Amino acid sequence: MDDFSTRLKAISAKASGVLRSAKADAGRLLPREGVIWAIRLFLGREPRDDEEVAALSRQPDFESLRRYLAETPEFGALRSSLRPWTAPLFLLASSANPAIPVMFRPPSLAVPTSQLCTEAQFREDLHRKICNALAIDPAHIHRKTWEFVWIIAALRRAGLLKPGIRALGFGVGNEPLPAFFARLGMEVLATDAPQEAIAGQGWDTTGQHATGLEQLWHPKIVGREHFDKHVSFAQVDMNAIPANLVGFDFCWSSCCFEHLGSIEKGLDFVCNSLSTVKPGGLVLHTTEFNLTSNDETFEDQTLSLFRRRDIEALYARLIEEGHKPWPINFYPGMGEMDAHVDLPPFATPHLKIQLGKFVSTSIGLAVQKAAS
Repeated sequence: MDDFSTRLKAISAKASGVLRSAKADAGRLLPREGVIWAIRLFLGREPRDDEEVAALSRQPDFESLRRYLAETPEFGALRSSLRPWTAPLFLLASSANPAIPVMFRPPSLAVPTSQLCTEAQFREDLHRKICNALAIDPAHIHRKTWEFVWIIAALRRAGLLKPGIRALGFGVGNEPLPAFFARLGMEVLATDAPQEAIAGQGWDTTGQHATGLEQLWHPKIVGREHFDKHVSFAQVDMNAIPANLVGFDFCWSSCCFEHLGSIEKGLDFVCNSLSTVKPGGLVLHTTEFNLTSNDETFEDQTLSLFRRRDIEALYARLIEEGHKPWPINFYPGMGEMDAHVDLPPFATPHLKIQLGKFVSTSIGLAVQKAAS
């Protein structure tokens, strides 16, 4: 397996943004953490040794480092070795477990289920309307935008976009969903990891980790007074959900649980998150989905890519416990942008990305808690 260890919640807009804008102080070396991040991002591997990190740290700024790595023979060889992506046969197969609801047809936001991010969903009128409500450019073809839109579309289908609904968000960073829910009059508890849980991982240096309400207020979405009235914040370790977080109508996370340490821990989190919602309540989570293999994958303390087999194992567990996961649609899209695989430095369209030897996209998972 290729070495590719990075926190991929940041790998889309955040990664390229940091590499463009961060500057080293005059006469000082670039931060070690940022250099290691760049090596992982561009070359798909860990640093060979401390000498490699030290040499690259002497670049005058991160923009120079980005240009240098993009022009290396190693990056060129990685790019030229990649073949055009085509849908693998394992996505088309029926489930070996007849209890697992599986489908394979173009997904939609108008009638969402558990599904993959695809180009056609960006063309739907509902996508435009939700983006406008989130103060996001609808023309921004990016899977992170899709994750937010899919979560809202699923809540729309479930009839949960209304005042008084209690919502719990995990790993919220600076995402716009708490502000949007507050504007609707929902009662929102937004959470992110305690500082000690992310020590050494770089989240606090990318602007993607929330420590309070300030990072969550989006003035283009909701006024501050209304926001403060409806949103509260707490630190929560997703690997150890406090027992007092109960009674919510729904909970959500956007591309978080792949960073919890392993595939097992990520799947455990989805199951454990059901304890936070009422009987019949809804949990909505997006994560990384392996489009290359149903056998090999990447699993590391900082990142796990979930295979179809992992999702089906999760579904089997949930169904056995009496919950009702929404049917899972493995249709990966057949449009021109669906065949495009983005490489660093990332740009748009950004629906599928190359992570070492694996292609990944976003998947949304919706589960209704057992009624009793």
